[in-house]
Amino acid sequence: MDLAELGWDASFERSFRAAGAEGSVPARVSAESQGLFRVMGKAGEWLAAIAGRMRFEAAGRGDLPAVGDWVAVAPRPAEGRATIVRVLPRRTVLARKVAGRAVEAQVLAANLDLVFVVTSLNQELNPRRIERYLALAWESGAQPVVLLSKADLAATAADAEAVRESIDGLAPGVRVLAASAATGAGMDALREALGRGRTAVLVGSSGVGKSTLINALLGDGGLRVGTVREADDRGRHTTTARQLILLPGGGVVIDTPGMRELQLWEADSGLARAFEDLDEVARGCRFRDCRHRGEPGCAVERAIAEGSLPPERLESHRKLEAELRYLEARADPRAQREEKERVKRLCKEQKRGYRPG
Repeated sequence: MDLAELGWDASFERSFRAAGAEGSVPARVSAESQGLFRVMGKAGEWLAAIAGRMRFEAAGRGDLPAVGDWVAVAPRPAEGRATIVRVLPRRTVLARKVAGRAVEAQVLAANLDLVFVVTSLNQELNPRRIERYLALAWESGAQPVVLLSKADLAATAADAEAVRESIDGLAPGVRVLAASAATGAGMDALREALGRGRTAVLVGSSGVGKSTLINALLGDGGLRVGTVREADDRGRHTTTARQLILLPGGGVVIDTPGMRELQLWEADSGLARAFEDLDEVARGCRFRDCRHRGEPGCAVERAIAEGSLPPERLESHRKLEAELRYLEARADPRAQREEKERVKRLCKEQKRGYRPG
């Protein structure tokens, strides 16, 4: 197998040599299941486990291999197995907070060039969810692309284009594509975005058609797909684990299970990129620390009043920003104390401003 087809280049070669793992060879993680990994290397594929020392030295789950990682492995060809001894430095990483109460990162995919935020042209389409995914995608360091799947569900081509233009308005700096695996419309543009040595991940809710799109790119229907429930237009889980797939036309895609819970993780810069239009307007506010809540000379509130900025955009930004601050407070005891003091100050200010009638 040609490693360049999987995205290997001179930069990863230097990282591999610097790792100093004698007797090892480079490989890329293509799948993970119950603590075991499938890796792809020049000599083929192996089932791999993590070396005990590497697991012991890991500070958290984020230090362990993830799909898309380049790793140094010690192969055992006779057994068809290998041991992962190093994870090479990641060029980009898509991560979210793990589901539940634990304050820890979960790496969804690594070493990406593109993050396709997939949403279908049916009842599932939700602009606020797209904004959340875009903040996560920008934070990864890869280039986000919004992909409107199932374009054939739109009543007319003009309707599909109208939706594409509306999404384009809330995704500054992001290309918006519309495609249909059923009719083939837009698939050429999707193929052109991919290419030899490039890696893309498809993320989105269940049933938006990620696996169906990949099947169309593969041309052989290799991934299991499910139908959408007629009652509520919601999809069924068919992809149960992340997996890396080499496309026959060149390029690599990573399919991911639908995510019903998507919490941000250390996404300050990603949030700023996802809301560049809002930040641009806010530069015109009279006060640098304007909170856009009735302060005099607020350019953001003026733009909302004039209709050039949707109020939902500001509310979405506030919600995501508050989520990040809450996560920081839970992860950092000092920040947690500061947040409590801030809330106390706000309560006191509200009490001072209250005058009973």
